[in-house]
Amino acid sequence: MTRIAAVQPALPPYRYAQAELTDAFAELCLPDGKGHALLRRLHANAGVSHRNLAIPLEQYAELKDFGAANDAWIAMAVDLGAEAIAGALATAGLGIEDVDLLLFTTVTGLAAPSIDARVATRLGMREDVKRLPLFGLGCVGGAAGIARLHDYLTAWPSHVAVLLSVELCSLTLQRDDSSLPNLVGGALFGDGAAAVVMTGAEVEGTGPSVVATRSRLYPDSERVMGWDVGAGGFRIVLGADVPEVVRKYLGDDVAAFLAGHELTVPEIGTWVSHPGGPKVLEAVSETLKLRPGALDLTWKSLDAVGNLSSSSVLHVLGDTMTLDPAGPGLLLAMGPGFCSELVLLEW
Repeated sequence: MTRIAAVQPALPPYRYAQAELTDAFAELCLPDGKGHALLRRLHANAGVSHRNLAIPLEQYAELKDFGAANDAWIAMAVDLGAEAIAGALATAGLGIEDVDLLLFTTVTGLAAPSIDARVATRLGMREDVKRLPLFGLGCVGGAAGIARLHDYLTAWPSHVAVLLSVELCSLTLQRDDSSLPNLVGGALFGDGAAAVVMTGAEVEGTGPSVVATRSRLYPDSERVMGWDVGAGGFRIVLGADVPEVVRKYLGDDVAAFLAGHELTVPEIGTWVSHPGGPKVLEAVSETLKLRPGALDLTWKSLDAVGNLSSSSVLHVLGDTMTLDPAGPGLLLAMGPGFCSELVLLEW
């Protein structure tokens, strides 16, 4: 088994209450005043009280095109990425020189050289560090990243691997777009990052073990979630049927995965779930028949910082690890594809 040695969340410094963001969003996306009542209802029902943003709120009106937004994304992504990795390695008792593999996931910006290369250079990682940038996994990226590090470390048990997730969702905001997906996305998504340090079986350390993983790609679901990419950048694709897809597939997927390890849902003591949004979390709880309070940390994360796409489940994981749980746990997330990723943990 591999081990999760440390998790370090990172947030940009600009923090705002949801009501303040609602007013700013209305000015940017609904300048004619139409649809403000719907916008305020969506923001009020998103389960979010505060969010952090990549740049000061007043600067969003100055972003004239995708290039300007992406430049801001690169600058903050490197800063947050370096902060998160340095913090995670320090918590794990490891140095920058110990990193053998750096995996980077995002779905909110583009860069070549990729962010992992820029962060590796800033922090002074070894010249032979392996890098693996992944784009397009979206909300499932944090869970999938842990799963792929587990795969790597199973083959290289003496190695140290780092997962970096940076998602600056606010910089994808489409101005003058009154579509429902854009309004819902503007109510839910925030900005943040996280780094996870994992070690192979031959590296001494503490932290939960990764026992096994399972990936699932669902049929005929490409338009459930994702981006349409055009001259203005990333335009969100967000179907209203996400909760129904969860109800249709997740229960059987989880039950079959756990059964392969002689476990059942009631035997899972710790649930680490991506906070997709209130309706998605309700669908997860109902489908899996979870005990009351099983997703409390996920709900608290949604309230405190919003949905951070691939970084969110890693924030929840970090919060969970501070509680020092015991026994089996399940980390899960869903995202564009449409797909899910399950990670069986043992504390």
